Amino acid sequence: MTRWSTALTRAGVREPEMRADYDAQRRVVRRFEPHAYLAARLLLPPRLHAPVVAAVAFMHLTDELIDAGEVDARQEALRAWDGQVTQALKQGGSDSSALRALADTVRRHPQLGSRVRDFLDGAAVEASWTAFETEADFQAYVDQYSLPALMLTAALVAPASGTERYAPFLRCCRELIEGWQRLDNLADLREDAERGQVGIPLHAFTEHGLKPQELLAQSPDAVAVGRLVGAQAALAGDALRRAQALPELVDAEFRPFVRTLVRVQELRLEALRRKGAAVLTDSVRPPVPAAVRVLGREALLVRRARRR
Repeated sequence: MTRWSTALTRAGVREPEMRADYDAQRRVVRRFEPHAYLAARLLLPPRLHAPVVAAVAFMHLTDELIDAGEVDARQEALRAWDGQVTQALKQGGSDSSALRALADTVRRHPQLGSRVRDFLDGAAVEASWTAFETEADFQAYVDQYSLPALMLTAALVAPASGTERYAPFLRCCRELIEGWQRLDNLADLREDAERGQVGIPLHAFTEHGLKPQELLAQSPDAVAVGRLVGAQAALAGDALRRAQALPELVDAEFRPFVRTLVRVQELRLEALRRKGAAVLTDSVRPPVPAAVRVLGREALLVRRARRR
């Protein structure tokens, strides 16, 4: 793995103060997304390590501000944050190390400017969200918030706009994040039910003779919960299958990382299907040996390619 200090230099970050700002974002991402951090560091070209870290840290900080609490408080927090972000991108300075690193990243990668704006605009959906009544509501959420969140990093590996691969790349990103979001909603089903904000559309509960609050019962209907989980997992699987072309739509140097993103979601899907109704009581993670094999195989390919 390339040393972090070397990766900062490869990214063009040489000023000590700015390097310290990126260091702070690195610590954040390593703490809350250690597996994604490791994959990025092992598989992406070193020049992208710093911008990916800055984008992911910004996304995480935004989500933490608006993910929980009363709707009015979340909306007010987003308005204030939007103003801080907009000012930082215009002026380059901020009291927040996360925003200083983000502004520096956008300066070096101008295509991210519009992606940050799309993400903040879509964050209004997250700040006001309490539940999805229908599948259409869920799809709108994916379009307006989940996809812009993914594009904060995906834009760094995307083919050039207007090229033959660009439109299919966007479509596959949309499919990937739909599957990913469904898996997140299933993995967090118990926790979300406790908060009163489940991510599965309410009509899907009705189809299986359930109500969200019944998930908190001492002995919920395991058969009905299993059917609900199975149906949502099937939809996630359909989306992930439609995303399988994604690695071939990016340049060769980015394919190991993108293949790993897709494959890890497939492993999560397999784990969820095995759990069934037990997602309410057990954590759901890809099997460690399988995930290590995926990462190790792709890291070996990267190492060989860099030696040529």
